Amino acid sequence: MADSHSITVLSNTNSGDGKPENQLQLQLQLQLQRLPHLTDYLQNLPTFTNPLNHNQFYHPSQEFYISSSDVVLRHILFDLSTSAFDPPFAYYRAGPRKQIFFDPSTVRAAIVTCGGLCPGLNTVIRELVVALWDLYGVRQIFGIMAGYRGFYSMEPVLLDPKLVNGLHLKGGTVLETSRGGFDLHKIVNSIESRGYNQVYIIGGDGTMRGAVAIFDEIRRRKLNVAVAGIPKTVDNDVGIIDRSFGFETAVETAQQAIQAAHVEAESAVNGIGLVKLMGRSAGHIAINATLSSRDVDCCLLPETDFYLDGKGGLFEFLGQKLKENGHAVLVVAEGAGQDLIPRTAAQKEEKDESGNPVFLDVGVWLKSELKRWWDRDHAGELVTVKYIDPTYMIRAVPANATDNLYCTLLAHSAIHGVMAGYTGFVAGPINGVYAYIPVVEVAKAKNLVDLKDHKWAWVRSVTNQPDFVKG
Repeated sequence: MADSHSITVLSNTNSGDGKPENQLQLQLQLQLQRLPHLTDYLQNLPTFTNPLNHNQFYHPSQEFYISSSDVVLRHILFDLSTSAFDPPFAYYRAGPRKQIFFDPSTVRAAIVTCGGLCPGLNTVIRELVVALWDLYGVRQIFGIMAGYRGFYSMEPVLLDPKLVNGLHLKGGTVLETSRGGFDLHKIVNSIESRGYNQVYIIGGDGTMRGAVAIFDEIRRRKLNVAVAGIPKTVDNDVGIIDRSFGFETAVETAQQAIQAAHVEAESAVNGIGLVKLMGRSAGHIAINATLSSRDVDCCLLPETDFYLDGKGGLFEFLGQKLKENGHAVLVVAEGAGQDLIPRTAAQKEEKDESGNPVFLDVGVWLKSELKRWWDRDHAGELVTVKYIDPTYMIRAVPANATDNLYCTLLAHSAIHGVMAGYTGFVAGPINGVYAYIPVVEVAKAKNLVDLKDHKWAWVRSVTNQPDFVKG
């Protein structure tokens, strides 16, 4: 749901000599996305003065605390030559509030990680623990082991700053993780019976859909429990927010695999370096690593089709590259070309524990097809295909400096929101400013590569690859 608000924007148009010529008045109708709050279904909740007022490291000023009138616009580009604007979405700005709805001495916080690994998971865990402890004085912080199933099948681990010290230097998750295991009533029963009143859920789109269900059930039972999501996907396919944590580390690590493939290809007769990168539905890692490395000759994404044989096909293009340079480097996202790979009837129906379709290995298939093509069209000539799949290396490395800082700000933003009584939300940056977004929106939104965007055109100009449109 959204509340409508109006703002007036004044703009001076210039004649070219620096003097204002005309003043343009623009009326914008904002759609402020309503954020769930504990007081929506719980009456007469007590409030408390934010303990940051008395924290020795902070000196709150008038601008320090965020008010309910501070908002962040989702879309910030407008064409002033027209007055026909779709009302832009706005979200509440993240940050500390003057009044909080939890007595820190009674807070029992639970932290859980779900799904696959991602650089920065341990950093988020560490920063949640340290910020709850140091900023708000919370002393009951529990780690839920092994994903959602850990709520009802395993004993929680009591966490403190000493236990999590140094986690930001390690890959993986100290809490362990798993896919599936989502039993809504067992999870919420455990939250209720163990007295958790703050739940921090770190995971991808499937995990966020689970967070929506948990929030809805908690609200239905009218429990004084706030739920915050911290979206995690190394593919950067979470919608609305600028990027997901771990993405920059993933791109940085992917470049090492591309460099290795380039060295292998360059050192062989008719060498082809083939690198498969993560990206089930979105090819952000592939295109960013391609642009950063500049050694890639062709980049294949889930968002665009390609074909192998015939005029303008992949084989013709690679053949030309090998003839010109003696080598070629090919990057393919894991979700690309899935409709080209032969499947049995059983494979077509197969799902993983999170309910996602099981993808076949496009890298192994493409390597086989490359060799088949060469043997068919270039009999007797040498070829070397080196296939590199750095998936688990990328997922398991520690976060780099940029992602570590980002994880800290995500954790702090989530805590400030929960302490202020907000629930059923996700914290994340929108146009560089941290905001609170209803988790139901994030669970539905997708961030796919826009093939009409300048970045994809830039990729094609760097690689000179065909567009694979059959004429």
